[in-house]
Amino acid sequence: MKASELRSKDAAELRKELEGLLRAQFSLRMQLATQQLSNTSQLGKVRRDIARVRTVLREKAGK
Repeated sequence: MKASELRSKDAAELRKELEGLLRAQFSLRMQLATQQLSNTSQLGKVRRDIARVRTVLREKAGK
């Protein structure tokens, strides 16, 4: 996802998106721990998406 897409959403939608990403990250970490994760690059993508959402939330809070 792109930051421009996130900036068009309101804070409630961003929080919901963040919650979903955190759940996905937990799921991926569990798959990694149990040797079931085949594409480990997904972890990095989810981490970057979480950082993007948190950054946009912080920007909106500052306005």
